Amino acid sequence: MTTRPLRIAVFASGSGSNFQAIVDAVRAGRLDVRIELLVCDKPNAAVVTRAQQADVPVHTFRPKEYASRQDYEREIVTHLQEKQVDLIVLAGYMRILTEVLVEAYWGRMINIHPSLLPSFPGLHAVRQALDHGVKITGVTVHVVDGGLDSGPILAQRALSIEPDDTEDTLSSRIHAIEHDLYPQVIDDIAAGRIDLTQLSNKRTG
Repeated sequence: MTTRPLRIAVFASGSGSNFQAIVDAVRAGRLDVRIELLVCDKPNAAVVTRAQQADVPVHTFRPKEYASRQDYEREIVTHLQEKQVDLIVLAGYMRILTEVLVEAYWGRMINIHPSLLPSFPGLHAVRQALDHGVKITGVTVHVVDGGLDSGPILAQRALSIEPDDTEDTLSSRIHAIEHDLYPQVIDDIAAGRIDLTQLSNKRTG
């Protein structure tokens, strides 16, 4: 995507465990990117504290203070462009995206989802897997295309559901996989082993 270190922005809404995993991978030398910005729609979220402790610039906002989703996304895009962000990394960002952000960063936005897509898209994927009684679930990293967890799949990792698993225990094991897989995929993009340009050029519609 670029010859200089990949510049990423992480979007998160909650505790920020995936954000922390990315920060830790950069610090450990396993991931050669620059985290230019954290975007968060909840100014008091724990991920904001994590970003401050990691000296990562933060853009927070309160959606209800804007007339529309498009309005706050235009503001976000301005910040991303100022930081020359190459890749958006969604990591537990609980907002519906509009065409403003999707169009501006088409082919340059990825998401991590706690299921083996296309199974169990949307909210409460872990609970969905348990309710359906499946024996295997997992984690998917995919390109964001504006649909509901519907973009091209970049990587998946499976795990078995144990008979005594609860939503909490299964979520904990899924999170452990996410924290390992997501930095790996970002590193593959940064190193050119995954070419998002090809995916972007294949866009239809």
